[in-house]
Amino acid sequence: MTDRLSIALAQINPAAGDLAANADRIRAARAEAAARGADLVVCPAGAVSGLPLLDLAAFPAFLDAVEATVQSLADDTADGGPALLVGAPWRDGPRRHNAALLLVDGKVAAVRFQAVTDIGEIGVPGDDHFDSGPMPGPVNLRGVRIGLLIGGDLATGDVAETLAESGAELLVGMLASPFAAGPFATSRADERMQAAVARVVECGLPLVAVNLVGGQEERVFDGGSFALATGGRLVAHAPLFAEHLLLTRWERGADDGWDSCEAETIVPTEGTEALYTALVLGLHDTVTKSGAPGVVVGLTGGLDSALIAAMAVDALGPERVLAVRAPLPAGEAGTLADSLDDAAEIVELLGCRLDNVALAPVLKAADSLLAPALAGRESAGAADRLHARLRAATLAALAERMGALLLSTADRTDRLLGLAPEEAGCGYAPLADVPKTAVLDLARWRNANQPVGSRGPAGRVVPERVLARRLEAETPAGLPPVETLDDLLAGLLDGGWSFAELAGRGYAADMVASVWRLVGRGEGSRRRAPPGTRISRRTAASLRRFPISGGFIDLV
Repeated sequence: MTDRLSIALAQINPAAGDLAANADRIRAARAEAAARGADLVVCPAGAVSGLPLLDLAAFPAFLDAVEATVQSLADDTADGGPALLVGAPWRDGPRRHNAALLLVDGKVAAVRFQAVTDIGEIGVPGDDHFDSGPMPGPVNLRGVRIGLLIGGDLATGDVAETLAESGAELLVGMLASPFAAGPFATSRADERMQAAVARVVECGLPLVAVNLVGGQEERVFDGGSFALATGGRLVAHAPLFAEHLLLTRWERGADDGWDSCEAETIVPTEGTEALYTALVLGLHDTVTKSGAPGVVVGLTGGLDSALIAAMAVDALGPERVLAVRAPLPAGEAGTLADSLDDAAEIVELLGCRLDNVALAPVLKAADSLLAPALAGRESAGAADRLHARLRAATLAALAERMGALLLSTADRTDRLLGLAPEEAGCGYAPLADVPKTAVLDLARWRNANQPVGSRGPAGRVVPERVLARRLEAETPAGLPPVETLDDLLAGLLDGGWSFAELAGRGYAADMVASVWRLVGRGEGSRRRAPPGTRISRRTAASLRRFPISGGFIDLV
């Protein structure tokens, strides 16, 4: 039995399915922890495999490879260095579990399964459909009984209470909890902390928790690993949105309880800064984990495309971003000239490359080709949508020729209302879950700040004229101003407000009805839209999925 224990929390960024690279990350963290005197290195849930795995978690060949990788990591621990706690999918007969494995002295010394698998996303995304395991007992390391809370086990008191009753002296949380923020719920980082404090207070045991970090699929895992002493006192905190090794040291007291004697605390980012950083991390990892050499952004001179270009440069560096001016001939000549000038200024501020594509011949040829078929039935709206799709197809062909990822510039508001036909052919949509009002806040924040780890320039990156144009922009006919529109959409789809509640907040019946019809009719375009970073509980692409045809259109 020992009276001192050094626990390193390895907040790492694995890639889903890339077992060799993930094992290398774990080995690097263990080597650093060994140099700093750690006895135990704790990795997040899914650290070996990455998460989410989706249907990959059901393939026997993949699970065989996971087991071989875990055994290889276990072999490493025969060197007498720190023990390892790693997360991985694990089979138990016909069942498949989200597991924590204790690796020490060259072997897999203990296996524990997540007991609670139906508690939202506070611990592990629900896409992988893991089976629930039995209520666990503690594992033993150097005579210290450690209780493991895997994923959603942290969210309920039952597992922690069972561990405490079974003799656990210290609780360890292994999480893969993604970033989320929104007007109708606390941030997920706050949820994790509140749940952890509740477990500590209920059980009277200290707790350390390590969380995954990095972008994968539509999620951004935000890190923020931490340690709590008895009573819920915060004694250590790792940064958000960055890989980090957080070392905590614990000593046994006269009452046999454990208390922290050394750790570091890094204040987490919040608000608009946290949102911007999450979007940049999600974009960076989407590109790098897919192996793409860079991205293509279609610059329109508008705010959405300007912000996308800035985030891409911050995430990847200017040399990996190609901005393309491919203007549509619609609109007044002065407005078009201003948009072209603004696009050029954006590129100059960011330092990325700029290409120009003349669409007029393509659009003229398409109009001529379809003129006989559309004679007498032509509409300006249909022509505008056709031109937008042809522009998107041209940009998609350019990106494909380069092997790059084409970024959509559509935001959540446009997606919900079905106003983003140009998304066809795009590979990723960084603003897919960002309301139009938040786009303005993000651009203003970025003009005044340079994010930590940014590969882009300091200072202003979005021209003031672009911001001013957004403020003066009008919403489509029949719709309220943007601020009102976003509030209505949030209440209707995120808050679950009834018509009576909407009316009580001052929304006219005809306004609610027109917005609802657009949302219902936009389902088809949302299903065809590219994936994008999730920042709320639901994405615009899968938000309360509606029937494409025959839906409930008349809300009022």
